[in-house]
Amino acid sequence: MDEQRYQNLKLGERGAIISIAAYIILSALKLFVGYISDSEALMADGLNNTTDILASVSVLIGLRLSQKPADDDHLYGHWKSEMVASMVASFIMILVGLQVLYSAVTSIFEGGNEAPDLISAWTGMFAALIMYLVYRYNRKLALKIKSHSVMAAAKDNLSDSWVSIGTAVGIIGSQFGLPWLDPVTAVIVGGLILKTGWDIFREASHQLTDGFDVDLIKEYKETICEVPGVKGIKDLKARSYGNNIVVDTVITVNPTLDISTAHDISTRVEQKLVDKFEIYDVHVHVEPD
Repeated sequence: MDEQRYQNLKLGERGAIISIAAYIILSALKLFVGYISDSEALMADGLNNTTDILASVSVLIGLRLSQKPADDDHLYGHWKSEMVASMVASFIMILVGLQVLYSAVTSIFEGGNEAPDLISAWTGMFAALIMYLVYRYNRKLALKIKSHSVMAAAKDNLSDSWVSIGTAVGIIGSQFGLPWLDPVTAVIVGGLILKTGWDIFREASHQLTDGFDVDLIKEYKETICEVPGVKGIKDLKARSYGNNIVVDTVITVNPTLDISTAHDISTRVEQKLVDKFEIYDVHVHVEPD
């Protein structure tokens, strides 16, 4: 099972590399066209993509570090590396988002805005199409290898596609005597960068502090109680190591059972959780009731 999980991490690298290549090309294009067409919104979108480059690089580094096997001072392996990388990326995105907001708001209050050239709108629509295609690829890959980090990258790809569409709409609107609409759109883009950065930070910090989905805990308990011989559950805890889940539980059984029978019950509990939920590791302790 470990070998398959490591292979999945290798496959996940493809999605990160494709995202990096797309973001490098599109950010350069947007910043260049935004500069020559005098579009605040398109330049803000381009800066957004530069943060996405860093975020995708962080995901790539995290995926590669996660493939390192357990060692003397990482007895559980390096599965959490991608979460640490995501945390770093979120800080970078928040800082850039604040910079974009500051520049856009300053531009609005300074006034004198002119409608940008229409080529900036076409650039935004082209970028939206490219990022949607990247999103479809990464989403399909994430579902195939069951990777939370690659799925998060796919969602970021989709949000970037919507941001580019919004950018194009704002630029087109500015052509109809509303030049202030371009910097206002840049404010919205800056807000979206901040939201994406915050969402990534919240998810990464939740996992790194051993937060876990309470609904899944409930499903685990229901599944354990279905195993013949289990009288009750005294305790159950779960935590994530990257895309892997580790469960620790204390079950109660009939006190008259011999050690071998009680052990067989705990083995069936472990196997059922692993088979049904694809859990990485399950530790079952048996107590008499």
